Amino acid sequence: MAAEPGSAGRWWRRKSLRFRVTAAAAAVLALALAIFAWVLLGLLGRSLTATVDDSALQRANRVRADADAGRLPPELSNPDGTLIQVIEPGGRVMHATVGTDRLVPLLGPAARAQAIRSDQAGDLDGAPYGIPGRLRVVAVSADHGRVVIAARSIAEVEKSLAAATQVLLFGTPLLVILLAAVSWMIVGGTLRPISSLRRGAAEISGTARSRRLPVPEADDEVHSLAMTLNDMLARLEEADTRQRALVSDAAHELRSPLASIRLQLEVALGHPEGQDWRETAEGVLEDAMRLSRLAEDLLALARLDERGGIPARREPVDLEGLVRQGVERYADSPVTVSCAVVDGGLSVTGDALDLGRVLTNLVDNAVRHAQAGVAVELRAEGTAALLTVTDDGPGIPDADRERVFDRFTRLDTARSRDEGGAGLGLAIVRETVRAHGGSVHLESADGSGDDAEGQGLRAVVRLPLTTVPTLSSRPVPDARAPGGPVNGAVLESAKDQ
Repeated sequence: MAAEPGSAGRWWRRKSLRFRVTAAAAAVLALALAIFAWVLLGLLGRSLTATVDDSALQRANRVRADADAGRLPPELSNPDGTLIQVIEPGGRVMHATVGTDRLVPLLGPAARAQAIRSDQAGDLDGAPYGIPGRLRVVAVSADHGRVVIAARSIAEVEKSLAAATQVLLFGTPLLVILLAAVSWMIVGGTLRPISSLRRGAAEISGTARSRRLPVPEADDEVHSLAMTLNDMLARLEEADTRQRALVSDAAHELRSPLASIRLQLEVALGHPEGQDWRETAEGVLEDAMRLSRLAEDLLALARLDERGGIPARREPVDLEGLVRQGVERYADSPVTVSCAVVDGGLSVTGDALDLGRVLTNLVDNAVRHAQAGVAVELRAEGTAALLTVTDDGPGIPDADRERVFDRFTRLDTARSRDEGGAGLGLAIVRETVRAHGGSVHLESADGSGDDAEGQGLRAVVRLPLTTVPTLSSRPVPDARAPGGPVNGAVLESAKDQ
């Protein structure tokens, strides 16, 4: 039955990494050793054969010299085992070594002529001449038309090659098995920390807290992997903690308006005859608006978290137009809201809606806590745009100016949910400004750092510019004028918290 296409590949992929690495290493070594053995035997055979050829040629040249000098005895000695024949022009064997055929030449006339022309040794089967095995034969011409033939057996060469072949045949598999065993142990040792990581990861459940993966002692790639995974777990744990805190705080914030709505409706239904339904409807509407604002703030924070600190859009935003349009909405505000654009033509890259929400949060808070007025100012400072919103309200103690940026944080003086928000305004402002590459902080309205009562508060938003600012021709209101707003800024959640 024919194998299904791709079955071998699937079988290989199903095997463990340890098996695949060991098998691949063993297969590569076996192939390399096979090629090495083939090359080695070839080089060894050619080297030994060349040695035999050189020895036969040297012996033939010495005999030729003796023949040319007329010093040849009737029988030639062969101390090195070389067979010698001296052939007359007619084909008769004139001289030969002991044990060599004296009647039949080792090479016929044509073979002798070819051997002389090629000046190279050739193979000759020694069986027809009563010599076992193969011979290497050379022929050289002497004076008076004579030919000297020298032949040597290569039986020793074949024995050496056979011995080398046996060593390689038995040694190569042993080397492959040894390497496979060593590779199996080394790969197993290398993968053991990964197995520990896998077991540690399997033990981490959705309800686990502060769990980390085991870090191997060796300072290698697995160590780096374990450190990276632990850093990832720390970030996930931090995100999970923030999410749980957000859900818990949101549930806590939702209980108050829902309980108020339920109480008002229960009282109205329980005593319908003496109930002022318009007053009840206004109360329920007020609580519903609180729920709506809370839902919008939670949605804004969720979107900021989902984007991972990246604005929803990246397009040029005209800060001057954004500030002026934002301030115009407060024409009917109970306190005066003034706008001062010191430098015109300021532009940043980001999302106009998100930046508008930042301004709205700041001004809403400032209006809520101001006594006489709020001042909004836009100017350039180096390569950054500086947006400040200042009120002349009670201010915030210096120790709390960083804490108020946390979600659902309220200060003791601003705990009233009826007058403020849920404590998310500053969190939204900071997350949005950071997403646009800027920063935000709180300071005293006069910039002195003094947190005395009644000094006011300024919120300073710094955003990186994308255009070169130009001097505005519009007059700048004097913030120190009687009845005018104090130069500075305020953030909603700062005061609300």
